[in-house]
Amino acid sequence: MSSVIKLSSPATHEFWEIPVLFEDAHLLALDKPAGLPVSPDRYDLDPARPTLLRLLHDAIAAGKPWAKERNLNYLTNAHRLEADTSGVLLLAKSKPVLVALANLFSMEKPVQRYLALVHGTPVQDRFAVNARLAPHPTSPAMIRVDPNGKKAETVFELVEKFASHTWLRCLPRAARPHQLRVHLQNSGLRIVGDELYGGKPLLLSRLKKDYRLKAGREERPLISRVALHAEQLELPHPITGETVTITAPVPKELRVALKYLREFAA
Repeated sequence: MSSVIKLSSPATHEFWEIPVLFEDAHLLALDKPAGLPVSPDRYDLDPARPTLLRLLHDAIAAGKPWAKERNLNYLTNAHRLEADTSGVLLLAKSKPVLVALANLFSMEKPVQRYLALVHGTPVQDRFAVNARLAPHPTSPAMIRVDPNGKKAETVFELVEKFASHTWLRCLPRAARPHQLRVHLQNSGLRIVGDELYGGKPLLLSRLKKDYRLKAGREERPLISRVALHAEQLELPHPITGETVTITAPVPKELRVALKYLREFAA
């Protein structure tokens, strides 16, 4: 079977080639690209914005080659990734498998690992944040730490340290909406590119001392989207019970950002 799912949006003239990370008779795991929402967001004011699920369902209905060779008539995500987050997204090929996966996620059986590039340096190489989360009372698109909110815990581990940035591994429990972003903000750290929570784009001019921009040109950030990547998902298979580990490689824009940080901000 094809190792890439090809999707297109006639409305926006966009095209995606999405790698398949894992597949069997019951599960399909994709390497979701940054910038493509999984499903409609109630805060998104653009109803024409493509979503991954809508594109997948339209392709199945149209009998695209990748869908026909798999004999697919059902495909639904078992968990969510935020629009700007790249990486492992697990989908169920049938309703019974979706129910089984939902039970696993509700019991916090899957282990999710993320990578984040943040402004600043944590005090400790490994630290945990245990802070309840709830919707922001005046900014509905945001989440905030709230003692009356839902339980949320994240463990953070240092992967690589730079002069003014840090590459972190993040291990959330429960994985509430915006959990990593808010827990980091609450720790005095902001994810690069996460303007909603105070993060800034990563600019080469801030790293390279002799940086010169040609006249009339505007500097483009090394990375402008939220620098968050769903690196790995580990869970018991909903049918066989065997441990399944699915890993998504670090995307190009993050590899480029790390390259320049190593060169000019080590």
